[in-house]
Amino acid sequence: MVIRALGVLFFILMALALVQCGRMGSPSGGPKDVTPPVLINADPPNRSINFTATSFRLEFDEFVKLKDIQNQLIVSPPLKYQPIITPQGNANKFVEVKIKDTLRPNTTYTFNFGQSIEDNNEGNPNRFLTYVFSTGDYLDSLSLSGVVTDAFNEKADTFISVMLYEMDSTYTDSTIYLQPPSYMTNTLDSTTFFQLNNLKAGRYALMALKDEGKNNMFDQNTDKIGFVTDTIVLPTDSVYGLNLFREVPDYSAAVPSMASGNRIIFGYTGAKASELELNLLSALPDSVKTTVNKDVEKDTLNFWFSALEADSLVFTLNNTVEQVLDTFIIKTRKLDSDSLNLRPNQSSSLDMMAPFFIQANTPIVALETDSIQLMNLNDSTQMDVKVSLDTLNNRLDVALGKEPNMAYGLTLLPGTLTDFFGQANDTIDYRLSTASLADFGNLRLNLTGNVNYPLILQLTNEKGETQRELFASEGYTFEFNLIKPGNYKIRLIQDANGNQKWDTGSFLEKRQPESVLYYPKTLEIRANWDLEETYTLY
Repeated sequence: MVIRALGVLFFILMALALVQCGRMGSPSGGPKDVTPPVLINADPPNRSINFTATSFRLEFDEFVKLKDIQNQLIVSPPLKYQPIITPQGNANKFVEVKIKDTLRPNTTYTFNFGQSIEDNNEGNPNRFLTYVFSTGDYLDSLSLSGVVTDAFNEKADTFISVMLYEMDSTYTDSTIYLQPPSYMTNTLDSTTFFQLNNLKAGRYALMALKDEGKNNMFDQNTDKIGFVTDTIVLPTDSVYGLNLFREVPDYSAAVPSMASGNRIIFGYTGAKASELELNLLSALPDSVKTTVNKDVEKDTLNFWFSALEADSLVFTLNNTVEQVLDTFIIKTRKLDSDSLNLRPNQSSSLDMMAPFFIQANTPIVALETDSIQLMNLNDSTQMDVKVSLDTLNNRLDVALGKEPNMAYGLTLLPGTLTDFFGQANDTIDYRLSTASLADFGNLRLNLTGNVNYPLILQLTNEKGETQRELFASEGYTFEFNLIKPGNYKIRLIQDANGNQKWDTGSFLEKRQPESVLYYPKTLEIRANWDLEETYTLY
């Protein structure tokens, strides 16, 4: 009986255990798969010589899919036509590449797939899978490595093309504008380091492009470029740095167009407005008034005119430095005319260290200083105000003499400003205020070590946008006062020519951009706090 009872108890316990198991969640399936797909076969075999096929096939140990293959696949030397790669949609255990180009003889080709081939389930990429073959009797085996930086920004762009041009009898400085390189690789989106493999011995020009057009050639209007001035001789053990910058574009004039019923715009690049002469060749009645000014935000000349009756107008635009003369015929259209609009550069809370001005959109020709009133709203008293008309920037500069904890009332009475067309402002009221000194922080910066003057010191936000700037031709303690609390960076520009601005480089002139350095720390500016830092340059 005891044995029988124990047996019954045993079966009851087993049943309970099974019930508990049934209540548990579904099995986890084990640890997550983190293994990338493995290449198990290539046809023709990887690293083949005397390659004559028009396609190759890569087989993997599991189902794979392609991701961002257009950006990730880098072929060196570049192909004229994009290869056809399948399958693009459904997962499969193979990838096939059909080559549409006629391959060069006695050349080693490298197909670097980057991170484009990944397993179908977990998305684990086979990182930087490379397929190599030679159309000749051997594989070239030399390599070259280096790093890409940005000449002005703290971080370099992603997907930078690094290119080698063989300096044979056909190579000239214009080659990079007209032909793809002899060899190429890409930094992709994961690193700024690069390595070019399977190279042959020789003399080369090395450069990098942010190739916006993806045509493996330099387009000055859209691409950043970096280059090594010296000739690269392979083999070499040297590691090279490429510093990307955007060139000042060559001068060109855009086709002008009517922007409104009283304005024609003339866009241009690669010149200063002071170097251009805009002339109207068409005869107009004496009743028609015209004037020209520079757009304050864009490289554009505005040609303003009062009401006229004409089907077309003929202009010449002369670059007096480049000695380039363009002639344009503009068909007139019926459009609404621009009317006077005034816009302050600051509203409500004032930046204690920044100027205050009122920007106009149409050309201002007259100012009535007696029509401007400034009130201290704290005690309702009238204040003196100094104003001036900046005709170059087409704005009214207002010197407020800002004090902390102040509330200002600035009033422009009717007719304070009159534009070229006789339009005047109505009454405009601005309510402006300043914060307490305790709401701001201050920064003192000492430079030590290998400091070269002149230089420009900039305080930037974390996006790299300049907030404050100081120029120095000799050493002193740099002070940035009354800074809004936040995180900031320090950018130092080695202003070699002392023109108080950063100068970019030029490939054709073999000129590198002016050096830019960043203080390695992010600075936290706190309210009512003084921060002092020392930046040692090496």
